[in-house]
Amino acid sequence: MVIFYNIIAFLGGLSMFLYGMRVMGDGLQSSSGGAMQNALSKMTDKPVMGFLLGMIVACVIQSSTATIVITVGLVGAGILTFRQSVGIVLGANVGTAITAQIIRLMDVSSGMDSPFYFFKADNLAPLALVIGITLIMFVKKGGAKTAGNIACGFGILFMGLIYMSNIVSGFGESLSRFLTAFEDNYALGFLAGVVVTGIVQSSSAVVGIIQSIASSVGVNFSEIFAVIIGVNIGDCLTTYLVSRIGAKPVQRRTAVVHIVYNVFAAILVFVVVFFLRGRGIISDEIWNMTLRSGGVANIHGIFRLVPAIVLLPFTKVFENIACKLVKEAPMDEEDVHALATLDALDERLFMTPSIALDQVEKVVCEMSDIALHNYDACVKQIFEFDPKRDRRIDERENLLDTMTDSANKYTVSLSSHVTREVDMLRQNYIVKSMICYERIGDLAVNIKDEVARMREEGTVFSESALEELKIAFNAIYEILEITSEAFKNTDSAMAAKVEPLEEVIDDLVEDMNARHVYRMMNELCDPITGIRFQSILTNVEHISDKCSDIAVYILERDNHEIFGKEHSYLHELHVSNDEDYQTYYRNNYEKYFNALANIPTETPVEEKAAEIVKEKKPKKKKANA
Repeated sequence: MVIFYNIIAFLGGLSMFLYGMRVMGDGLQSSSGGAMQNALSKMTDKPVMGFLLGMIVACVIQSSTATIVITVGLVGAGILTFRQSVGIVLGANVGTAITAQIIRLMDVSSGMDSPFYFFKADNLAPLALVIGITLIMFVKKGGAKTAGNIACGFGILFMGLIYMSNIVSGFGESLSRFLTAFEDNYALGFLAGVVVTGIVQSSSAVVGIIQSIASSVGVNFSEIFAVIIGVNIGDCLTTYLVSRIGAKPVQRRTAVVHIVYNVFAAILVFVVVFFLRGRGIISDEIWNMTLRSGGVANIHGIFRLVPAIVLLPFTKVFENIACKLVKEAPMDEEDVHALATLDALDERLFMTPSIALDQVEKVVCEMSDIALHNYDACVKQIFEFDPKRDRRIDERENLLDTMTDSANKYTVSLSSHVTREVDMLRQNYIVKSMICYERIGDLAVNIKDEVARMREEGTVFSESALEELKIAFNAIYEILEITSEAFKNTDSAMAAKVEPLEEVIDDLVEDMNARHVYRMMNELCDPITGIRFQSILTNVEHISDKCSDIAVYILERDNHEIFGKEHSYLHELHVSNDEDYQTYYRNNYEKYFNALANIPTETPVEEKAAEIVKEKKPKKKKANA
């Protein structure tokens, strides 16, 4: 039973250590705010700079895993390239060794008269806890709670180490014999380091355990060097598992580089140690040297730092190996075209703003196609659900967001170079159109989300409702295609056809809502399904509004008087007797309302007039600008 209680006590100390490290790391990470990610995002392609930054960040947050996970996230977001991430990964490996150097303070054994007595773990731990809890409970100033968490984490970490050390001292002889078994079986020691680190999920924690043993009973170099090498491998396996969840191929490559590098580093350390041992450079005295906590920390730091320095020039090799191990996912042709337009956004074109704007306009043209394709896919999910199509919809939406962010940043950076009024107007037109297409993408996804909710609820639309939706969807197809063609060709005549169709779509949505309300009121339709129907129609109407916005922006290019007066322009257009406008309106009205009249309906809704009036009664309309 004594052994059982000792094991429980030891695990309790380990739990305190892990929790303290977690609290301290979270506090340090929180105190840095977005500075850490901003620093990583400003990296150059030089591996040395990445190495130094990765080392510094890992030192600050005391976790190579956290540093690499952040790096993987930045790679996935496109803020860092895969090549930039390699140096950061190598640096993070070295930076995490700082925790062991902090833990070595347990070795301090000076008397009370010595200034070093203050740094004994027995003194630092309770002092850190007192400071931490004081800051958390009694100081209300900004940042006090974060500082308190850091101090408490520090204190809990050392209390855990002290607790483990006290337990270890009770059965230190047994642990010493256990470690001695690795003296002649380095493979077993190596595997033990890998497995234990994989279970504990922290190389710092495992090294801390070794340090606590070293502080109590001492360990020989020959007994633990293979274990420490295994700890380094176990650490990168943990990081890989954390980093690959839901990751893109380029992100998985970053995680794989961590493993590839550590495997090379482990081989290098083993080869060098045995080579030096065989040549007598590592003498029997060094081989059988008794290490305390500081010695373990030094060995751990050397095994991290030296391989990193030696292998840093070979980062390109690690890149190539990772690329071969993790193949790039086949890219859709649509994505290839889209990314090609983004690659063309070269800041060297800023010297000729009109050419730079040409490139941004090409991006928006690609966005118009992607938005139309995604709308088409979202509509198909209502009539023929396909999980693969769902994934592609999300990919397109992410692509639209990426294109919007990149093109918008590029256009804003271009602003200081734009001096001609014609370029300023064009810049304004491009940015506003870009935002509209991004919003159209969002509205299309909203339709898909409504379909997903219906699948979860197990509800479906009636045949009449589906047929009505088809008519509304066809109208949106048409207005999107007209708008896209007008934008790509800067065709004002084509753009003039958008607003009359947008008015017809508003009328369609109003009529269909009335029909569906009747179905709900007369219990011909489930109320929840009715809400989904109306929500879809709302998104349909908003898509047509965005098309109207883009069309007005196109018209502004030929008629500068519209600029800044979009609301007035549309109002005057609606109440005017413009022949073209009225003709387009009547033709579209007849086309879509005749189709609607042919749908069998369960509702005696008020019938539409048999003939289309030549002059539509004007109605108030909100500004689309």
